[in-house]
Amino acid sequence: MRPRSITNHVLGIGCIAASLTAIFLWIPSDTSTGLVETVRRQVSVGDALAPTVAAGFVLAGGALVHHRDGTASAKTRVTPGNLRFLVVLLSILAVSHAVMRWAGPAAAGLVTEEGYRALRNTIPWKHIGFFLGGSLLVTGLISSVEGRVTVRSILIGALATLAMIAVYDLPFEDLLLPPNGDV
Repeated sequence: MRPRSITNHVLGIGCIAASLTAIFLWIPSDTSTGLVETVRRQVSVGDALAPTVAAGFVLAGGALVHHRDGTASAKTRVTPGNLRFLVVLLSILAVSHAVMRWAGPAAAGLVTEEGYRALRNTIPWKHIGFFLGGSLLVTGLISSVEGRVTVRSILIGALATLAMIAVYDLPFEDLLLPPNGDV
């Protein structure tokens, strides 16, 4: 068994710590309802459900990366290549989040005078930022791993984001996709 890179160990521990912090500190302090909200026998999605599920996936991924293959070796180190990858990853996340946050309001500002806040829960306005930012995020991550942007990665990004919209937004009338709740 080859020694495992310390970077996998650090990444796994970082993901585990971030997800546990989100689940037990950030999400409860930032949401006004629990995972599921029941009012007069009507059950609806609570504010904490989606971020808790997402943090659970980060926790599982962190645990898998951390425990992937053996123990960390003290002989391995963080390399400039590791740092470059981290900078690229964080840049993709930051740009995607900015597009997700500002694309909807920018599109609404170009087309209508009502303002985005009044339109943020109507189709197509509520999907513009999520679709563009989400597609950019998935496409960017795939392209950074493959080393090039391909039509395949763009299609995967768009289809994955459309699938998330179909699963998370379409079945629920009172759910706002990110970042519409903050706009």
